[in-house]
Amino acid sequence: MTSLLHRSSRIPSLAAFFLLAGFLVVLSARGYAETTPLLVASSLLMFGCCWTSAIHLLGSRAALALVLIAMSVGWIAEQLGATLGWFFGDYHYTAVLGPRLLAVPVVIPMMWFALSYCGYVIANLIVWQAPVAPNASTGMTVLMSVVGAMVVTCYDLGVDPYMVYVLKAWIMARTDGWWFGETIQGFAGWMIVAFAIGLPFRLLLRRRPAAPSRPPTTRHLLVPLSVYAGLMVFQVCLGDPHEARTIALFAMGFPLLTAACGLLRWRAAQRQAAPAADERVAATPSAALKEAA
Repeated sequence: MTSLLHRSSRIPSLAAFFLLAGFLVVLSARGYAETTPLLVASSLLMFGCCWTSAIHLLGSRAALALVLIAMSVGWIAEQLGATLGWFFGDYHYTAVLGPRLLAVPVVIPMMWFALSYCGYVIANLIVWQAPVAPNASTGMTVLMSVVGAMVVTCYDLGVDPYMVYVLKAWIMARTDGWWFGETIQGFAGWMIVAFAIGLPFRLLLRRRPAAPSRPPTTRHLLVPLSVYAGLMVFQVCLGDPHEARTIALFAMGFPLLTAACGLLRWRAAQRQAAPAADERVAATPSAALKEAA
């Protein structure tokens, strides 16, 4: 396992961008032909580009930890939801989302990982103006997990009616809720599950900080932001009912724009720190010569 993690850290940086490009292309194609193969392909590409990006941003071990936490928590929550009505309300999946593991389509836990990764990065950029959170207090870690969960749930505000009434990816037992037929329980479930993924991962990073093989760059951060932006644009262009398009623009656009501001501040701080580091490196040989004399 250790050697596998070590080899995964050597994944070319451009791999995430090839996967991201494929995801955006397939996501666009879904607007013209809503088929199960395109849904599965877009989910797999989104999962792949987010995992590759996480390896470069967090390191192989931390990225794998997030994959395992998100997929296990996401699958358990969805299995309990689809069979017992927990968390999201009483519903069951149709065949639209492809192959299943028991009652849950395989792509659903992958989606939980990709969205949780995007929520983690976006929340950090909003609050810390940095892609990876510093070692904060327990209280702050809990609050950051709530922020990340809210970023993830913003996605559901626009996509849920579309998935239920247009794609019919799952069937809800109750369609008399105030949110285009959806009930408040679904959004509460999204918050709970996203929080249950984000908190243990952030606590894990407090004990074992992220250790990327190289310092993260701007292009690594553009992957989760682009995934989130692509999902937002899809909802704005094709969301149904039409009211959900405006909701998606502001619900997802606000965290996206504030994260972009955090990214710009992080880049400025990186540029300011670079000359100071170069000066320290340049001064080291002369200081060593003086000590030797």
